Parts: sequence; C-alpha cells; structure tokens
Amino acid sequence: MLDIYIDADGCPVKQEVFRVAQRYGLMVTLVANSRIRIKPEPWLSIVVVDDKFDAADDWIVDHLLPDDIVITGDILLASRCLKKEAIVLGLRGGAFTKENIGDALSSRELHAYLRESGIITGGPSPFAKQDRSRFLSKLDETIQGIRRKSGN
Repeated sequence: MLDIYIDADGCPVKQEVFRVAQRYGLMVTLVANSRIRIKPEPWLSIVVVDDKFDAADDWIVDHLLPDDIVITGDILLASRCLKKEAIVLGLRGGAFTKENIGDALSSRELHAYLRESGIITGGPSPFAKQDRSRFLSKLDETIQGIRRKSGN
C-alpha cells in the first residue's frame, strides 16, 4: 500500500491530492512547520515539525518507502526522495525522475546565481488552472501505474 507525503508549507494542490487519495483509498501525510487547518479524516494525518532548517524534508525522507509518492516543489527534497526510490511529483504536474533530477538541480543553481547577480528578479509564473489540471492528471496516472506494477 503506497502512501502520499505532501511537503505542505505553501503547497497549492493539497485539495487535489485529498480528492484523488480518497478516491483510491490512500493515506496522506501532510508535513509542515506550522499547524494546518483541515477537516479531520481517518486517511489524513498532519505532522508538524519544528522550524529547524529542513526539518520537514528530513521527516519525509526518514518515513518514505519505495513507491510512496511525494508532492513537493523543493528540488533538493525531490533528489533525496528519489534516492529512497519514491515517486516525486512537482506542484505543476511534472515528475522528478532519476533521469531529470540532475538537470533540475543544475537549473536551480543557475537561477539562484542569476537572482543573486540581479540578472533576473522575478520568480516563477503564478500558479494557473492548467497547472492544477496537469497535476491532477499526473497524480492519477502515477497511482494507476503503481497499482498496475504491484498487481492491485
């Protein structure tokens, strides 16, 4: 049985994950540095970690099993989760994989350098309806793929 872990601080797709997880009967764990208000459900848990740097990331990585799904926009966390054979989905519907994580890490470093240099000043584009739709589709496709692979 796979579980879904959400790097919950600032995650814009929590409600989408809840709908899909409930439909498939999956457990969801939200991990955050502060309390999150959600409707209590038996398949949903919240872990509030201290505000130490990377505390939420460390908790997620420590509790993962192969084929668990992690929802995050944090490329460094994605890299750590892939090493534990988890499946990692970005917030806009892309998947982080062993094949593309190196490029994602390099791009992250390049953008950090360009921001520090003042060459670029903006952040990512606003989260759009298409991003939400793409995410939902990718999450559903991912769960179905894991189930086919495991014979469930």
